[in-house]
Amino acid sequence: MKNNPFHYDCEISWCPGCGNFGIIEALKETLEELGLKPHETAAISGIGQAAKLPHYIISNGFNGLHGRALPVAMGVKIANKDLTVFVNSGDGDSYGEGGNHLIHNIRRNIDITHFVHNNQIYGLTKGQGSPTTALNQVTTLQFDGVKSSPFNPLAFAISQDCSFVARTFSGDKVHMKAMMKAAIENKGYSLLDILQPCVTFNKINTYKWYKERVYYLDDKYNPYDKEEAFKKALEWGDSIPIGILYKSDKPSFIDRFHHLKEAEPLVKRNWSPKDAKSFMDEFY
Repeated sequence: MKNNPFHYDCEISWCPGCGNFGIIEALKETLEELGLKPHETAAISGIGQAAKLPHYIISNGFNGLHGRALPVAMGVKIANKDLTVFVNSGDGDSYGEGGNHLIHNIRRNIDITHFVHNNQIYGLTKGQGSPTTALNQVTTLQFDGVKSSPFNPLAFAISQDCSFVARTFSGDKVHMKAMMKAAIENKGYSLLDILQPCVTFNKINTYKWYKERVYYLDDKYNPYDKEEAFKKALEWGDSIPIGILYKSDKPSFIDRFHHLKEAEPLVKRNWSPKDAKSFMDEFY
């Protein structure tokens, strides 16, 4: 792995056994196998354990505010459409503080990949319930159990006709890499929900718990069948499907604008402060 161009030899402040380790290793291998170079990529995040990832990988990167990774990623992609832009954030950062941005990125279909490290808990802030924590689950903060119903991100994304909706498990590196590759190659907003154990604060959804429940969607499954995709997205408990649940082929955000699609990336266009002077003089 040290020969991987994305590998950064540094101290990583995740707990031993954290599912984030499997995710970052799979991601680095996927990026290399896709033939990408670090300068051709941008790793964006918000706040949380998952959001530390840009610090641990060689890539262009930006670690932003809590829940605000998606608008930053959108800005990066619009400014330089040639970059492969991906977001790494947790279930709280993505579905809680960042829930509003999730909605509108699905609508816009900006060509970015969103890897959600879903451990069903807030790990950085010591284990309180997140948007995906099970109802009545006892946490370090909710002593009498969580009283809000869990959010189903995949069912929601499918309802909004998201162009790519998938799920994988951080304990299955081969499957995780296949899903990451498919998500990155999709031309549009890709949501990959990664089931990831928190070994410190979530003693229920463990590696063993997931391994006893996850199963692969077979080759006969049609991800373009929205009704069937809903059924799979709602399946949770004794059996949990992993794979590409839903796909919808439609133009990406950049493809909808001629001046973005056909021209050079904004960062490569010639500009000067003098170009804006006439506008400043007119309005100010």
